[in-house]
Amino acid sequence: MSQVTAQGLYIHIPFCHQRCHFCAFYLEIHQARAAEQFVASLLTELRLYGEGGVLGPAPLDSIYFGGGTPTTLSSQQLATILATSTQVFGLAPGAEVTIEAHPGSVSQDSLANLREAGCTRLSFGAESMDQTELDRVGRPGSPTSTIHVMAVARDAGFTNINLDLMYGLPGQTLESWAISLRQTIELAPEHLSCYALTIEEGTHLKSAIQRGLVPAPDEELQNRMEDLAEEILCQAGYGRYEISNYCRPGFASRHNRLHWTGGHYLGVGPSAQSYIGGRRFGNVSDLAAYKAALGNARLPVSESDQLTQADDSCERLIFGLRLVDGISLRQTGALSFPALTQEVDKLRADDLLERQGDLLRLTTRGRRYADTVAVSLLTSLNG
Repeated sequence: MSQVTAQGLYIHIPFCHQRCHFCAFYLEIHQARAAEQFVASLLTELRLYGEGGVLGPAPLDSIYFGGGTPTTLSSQQLATILATSTQVFGLAPGAEVTIEAHPGSVSQDSLANLREAGCTRLSFGAESMDQTELDRVGRPGSPTSTIHVMAVARDAGFTNINLDLMYGLPGQTLESWAISLRQTIELAPEHLSCYALTIEEGTHLKSAIQRGLVPAPDEELQNRMEDLAEEILCQAGYGRYEISNYCRPGFASRHNRLHWTGGHYLGVGPSAQSYIGGRRFGNVSDLAAYKAALGNARLPVSESDQLTQADDSCERLIFGLRLVDGISLRQTGALSFPALTQEVDKLRADDLLERQGDLLRLTTRGRRYADTVAVSLLTSLNG
């Protein structure tokens, strides 16, 4: 009997109240009228996909609202989107429904409404527990608001909460990073994501670094911060299950695991990306063009690529290697392609990969150079 492929839905909400200095994602500054029009377009997109049968008949294992800041929309708007998604695609019993939120963008009432609507998991962008560090990267809010929103979310009945943290921020030290980690642990989230600050083209932060106003991230210091995070979080009972993610037992993100294990996911909303049956496709990164397409009952897809079996196997291998436990070579199909297996052997010889039977994973050193490993594997097929 063939294994049923897990399926998920990603919903991109393209609004924020302001852009952080490090952010390079597609977004628009929230305006009520534009948000209303967007929701109407999004509901049309969901229904068009439902009519087209792009996903298999199995109900969704996960729904993830990302952005942007999804909670710039009202809880009623988010509830309507969730209800329509469930009506169109179905939702498996015990499915995970995550909504990203800025700590300052929710209230006791809005969180209670989201919980009642079927949201099971929250992801708050704390980023740092040091106010000065937040100010340096133009991040609105405060550590106090993070502390407050955790209590409010618990009162609303949420028992699965993630907090995002960033390290390598301008002026951040090992000591201040350790303090942020320990203060975050005191809030007892079930899941923690720890991301190294990366400098993206076109961002305010990139410009400030080029003008000498802000120091560039210190890669060696970031590596030490990564090691410190693993040490502190593992001692506190969090397991590292992916390069950037830690959780209490049983609270690994289903949405993320779907990406890393070859599951199918449909992305809706401007700039959203999808992967279904070996085909990758993405929506236009422009709200006006997105609305225009759907106003004419056309899907707003701007790019589509049917992967070859070799490229599909390679991508599944690359994503699976993000998992600390690694990925089955047999399940990725990589063993069918000699160029790929030869490159794996080279990376093993360089102490970047290790293999135990059918299982392949990054070494501790390999996790430092995960992007290099990915490029090497892709180049082996397409170089």
